[in-house]
Amino acid sequence: MSNLFKKIKVLIIDDSALVRDILSKGLSTDPAIEVVGTAPDVYVGRDLIVKLKPDVLTLDIEMPKMDGIEFLRKLMPQYPLPVVVVSSLTQRGKLITMQALEAGAVDFVPKPATDVARGLSEMMLELRTKIKIASTANVSHWKNREIPVSDKKSKDEAALNKALAESTDKVIAIGASTGGTEAIRKVIEQLPPFMPGIVIVQHMPKGFTKTFADRLNETSYMQVKEAEDGDRILNGRVYIAPGDYHMKVYRSGGQYKIQILEGEKVNGHRPSVDVMMFSVAESVGANAFGVILTGMGNDGATGLKSMKEAGAKTIGQNQATCVVYGMPKVAYDIGAVDIQLPLNEIPNALIKLVKQSS
Repeated sequence: MSNLFKKIKVLIIDDSALVRDILSKGLSTDPAIEVVGTAPDVYVGRDLIVKLKPDVLTLDIEMPKMDGIEFLRKLMPQYPLPVVVVSSLTQRGKLITMQALEAGAVDFVPKPATDVARGLSEMMLELRTKIKIASTANVSHWKNREIPVSDKKSKDEAALNKALAESTDKVIAIGASTGGTEAIRKVIEQLPPFMPGIVIVQHMPKGFTKTFADRLNETSYMQVKEAEDGDRILNGRVYIAPGDYHMKVYRSGGQYKIQILEGEKVNGHRPSVDVMMFSVAESVGANAFGVILTGMGNDGATGLKSMKEAGAKTIGQNQATCVVYGMPKVAYDIGAVDIQLPLNEIPNALIKLVKQSS
């Protein structure tokens, strides 16, 4: 059989026999996916990974014996494999999901909390889609890597307070999707507290964006929060678009502010990177900087191009360091990107661009 029609081999790890059965049957309805095995815990799962060599793993993270986080921290440096986490919507579930992404999971799908019948159908559709995306993901950079446990960085309060006392005349806009939570973390944690205000759209469901923002706030020099309608964009602050809402930037007098709004999905997403970046192009123009990071699809490409055409400096993540080289590739191909860089070079490039424009 041609590789073109090769099925994606999936291994399911979940301690619930019922969930294993539901996932197995739900995934098997897709002709592109083959469930090669199921495991009730990570120990059985580990042996099946070696035996069956799956292309993608689905992983429940709250399990007895060894939880999914600990398993990921052991698995990824030894046997990098695209993992899609199946997580609960509880507050603890959201936090553990963030930890799973930090430990190497490519993406996650929340379990339905209410209206299980309808929610289950939507969840299976999302899981099948994300498994297909994960099967193309590049996780090789996890090989032999020591996975850090995030420590809270001490923030320079004096520098922060000084920076926050004034409004910013510049804005940095960042967009990302699959693999983006880790990419964003690596960029934001390397930025000093005096950077211009940063607005971020990361494709992520409602509720998880606040957990993501809170976790990032603990490990960054800048202050990070989930954006709220009417927020004034200030130096030293990072604003994450809330899941299930679009975010725009607008000018009010001498200030830049944030508008949070509902509306139709754009490019299949709400929040949409394009919606944010078009607003930044229109309201901030040449005083803006645009960054497009790892992700599937094309959301953000035309928005980034409009920013560039308005005089903004633009950066795209390069193929070698992307988990999925989709959004940055489309942006690069249509001429939206001034410069392509490896992920670890983007923070310094942003710092230099900001200094040059001062």
